[in-house]
Parts: sequence; structure tokens; C-alpha cells
Amino acid sequence: MTTENTAQGPTAAATTAATVTGLLAEIARTGTDAIRGGYTRPVYSTAELDLRTWFTEQATRRGLSVETDRNGAIWAWWDMPGGDRANALVTGSHLDSVPGGGAFDGPLGVASALVAVDLLKARMPEPTRPLAVVVFPEEEGSRFGVACLGSRLLSGAIDPDKARNLRDPDGNTFADVAGANGLDPRFIGRDDELLGRIGAFVELHVEQGRGLIDLNQPTAIASSILGHGRWALSVHGQGNHAGTTLMSDRHDPMVAASRMVVAVRDAARNQPHARATVGRLQPVPGGTNVIASRVDFWLDVRHPDDAVTAAVVETIHHHAQLIAAEEGCTVQLREESLSPTVHFDPGLGKELQKILPDAPILDTGAGHDAGVLAPYVPTAMVFVRNPSGISHSPEEHVVDEDAETGAAVLADALHGLMG
Repeated sequence: MTTENTAQGPTAAATTAATVTGLLAEIARTGTDAIRGGYTRPVYSTAELDLRTWFTEQATRRGLSVETDRNGAIWAWWDMPGGDRANALVTGSHLDSVPGGGAFDGPLGVASALVAVDLLKARMPEPTRPLAVVVFPEEEGSRFGVACLGSRLLSGAIDPDKARNLRDPDGNTFADVAGANGLDPRFIGRDDELLGRIGAFVELHVEQGRGLIDLNQPTAIASSILGHGRWALSVHGQGNHAGTTLMSDRHDPMVAASRMVVAVRDAARNQPHARATVGRLQPVPGGTNVIASRVDFWLDVRHPDDAVTAAVVETIHHHAQLIAAEEGCTVQLREESLSPTVHFDPGLGKELQKILPDAPILDTGAGHDAGVLAPYVPTAMVFVRNPSGISHSPEEHVVDEDAETGAAVLADALHGLMG
């Protein structure tokens, strides 16, 4: 299913370049989280839908032709005369967030792409190669548990039936939520026609570490993304009364889960360059005066070597089983998503290095839509300095000067790739 909104006439085109900081200021109050701080913008929430509307309006003002694909991604096209969209240059990012996330993870790439279009329009009356700005949905996986769901569906990296049956914390399936927001869930999945249009995808993103701080540089070109995955563990014990159950009589899954979290940390510490995190834990039923009957928690593991990632997860699973037995509980582990280590297209990377000779080369431990698409189309990334070195947090930051530099660098890169 595709919906399209085509801008017409000279009034739709931007006459002067906007600023990245100005665009981000327009959405600065959308999805603020009074409890966690920062922003909470899960896919198809009111906040995320408002941001989609904002993007569509911004793209239309620039004379771009806007459409939503069968998987919920929004595409804004700057077409060549005749409308041929083969071998297109694509840029963009996402607008959803983790719970309590920062202002720049995702929106910086979208705002920078819009400004880059303005800068390119000032240089050339029409593109010499079709250009699209894309907004992918559910990049963070904060609602349905699978990161980069939109790009996974587009590329066929996830089975559509699995995607349709994903559930959010309230028990709603992705099929139901997508259907309520204008998609036909019968048709989600790999889109060969759309995928075949992409000649190259260049994603700008805030850096989510300290690389550019240490290099004292505003931008960098990405080389690779560490392999990473998400696993769900369910620890089952015996629910009971907190006041009447003797300590010696308990089979408490919260105690077992707590010990497992420590085992996660230890397993990663024992493997150089590994990262393992438990950032979400849910006791059932969750009462203060109730011994839980089940505890669910989610595991994120990353390493440059995919075999090591698998070994770390196996070590964690082994220790979890031992701990569960000691506490009179059981544990089950289920893989939710897995992305192998990604090395971005070397040819595209060399072209970017020619266009941006002063940009350093960095790898990253954070996942991105560009990484999901890398096995299918040439992809590259540009990072913008984050002076806090902190991301997925309200403390994430980009200074105004770096934000504008990033958009200019992206415009230069896209202009150079126009050929």
C-alpha cells in the first residue's frame, strides 16, 4: 500500500536553507517525558505521528513528492525530469525514540537531510540523480522489541509473519497497530521494487560515543557497526505472599533474575570488547507485597566478532540456568533480533573520503537502519559529534555549530555522489 502527496508549483519549494537547529526547535516539545526526562516517542504514538506530520509538511514545502510505503516508512522524493527513480540517492533516519531518549538520536539525521536538500536546491535547479529523504519507523524497537523494523521489513531481513505477530507491552500486535494507522498488514514485507530503486543510502546520525570528542572533529565517516542482538529471558518461580512466606520456603524469580544480571556483566567483562546490557526488567504481577511468579528481562549483547557475541550469550544462558536451579526456578531464553557485524560498502566509503577528505573514520557499537540495509544496497554513514559522549539519554547533545556543519557535510557528500 502506498499513499502519495505531491507538491505542486513554485510556492512549494524552499527558497532559503533552513537550519538544523531551527527545525529541531520546531519539534522540541513533541513527546517530552515528564517522568524519565528527555523524549519518549514510540512508533505510532501520538508524538511519533505528530512528527510524521511535521516531516510531511516540511518535505512538501520543499516541493518533494511524499509517499508512505507498505511498511510505514515515509519517502520524500526530489525527482529528476521525467520522474525516473532508478539508482536513487537516499538519506534520512528515524523519528521514534527509546524511552526517555535524547533530542538528536534520529531527528538530527532527518532535519539534516531536509537542510541538505535546501543546500542542494541552491546549487542546482534539478538533481542529476533522483534523491529521496526517508523516515524509517520503529528504528529503536522500543514498542515492538525489534530494532530497525521498518528497514528489516523493506529488505526482507525479518519474516512478515513474525513482524505481524510482534506485541507491544499492552499486548497489541504490530498487525493491529499498523492497520489502525493506515497500513494493510497483509502486504508488509520485502519490497523489491522500492529496494531496487536505492543506488546508495547515506545516513547522518549523532555519534553515540566519544570518538569525535577524542579526535576533536565535528564529523566522521563510519566504517562498521558491531554485531549485536536482543534476547528475552523469562525466569519462572513461585508467586506468593511477601509476609507469610518464610525466606527458606521461597522460589523467588526476582532474586534469580538479579543474580543473572550480575552474571551478564561478568560474562561481558571476561570477553575483551564485548558489551552486554540489561536495561529492562518486568516482574509479574509487580506488587510491592507480592513475591513475583515470573520475571522477564531483556538482554543486549554486542561484539565485533559475531562468533564471540554468540559465545557470550551462550555463557550467559549457561549461568542463568545454574542460578535458576539454585533458586528453585526455571529460565527460558528467546532470541528477538540479531544483526551481524556490518562493514559499510568500501566503494561508497572511498567516494565519501574523496568528497570529505578531512573526515576521520570511525566504527560504532550502535545499530542503525544503514546497517540493516548494508547487505542489500551500498550504504554509508556520517556521524556528528556529541560533546557529552552520552546517548539514549536526555544528556545526549549536539552544539549548534556542529549540527549545521553536519548538514553541510551531508550536502557535500550527496552533491559529490550526484556525479
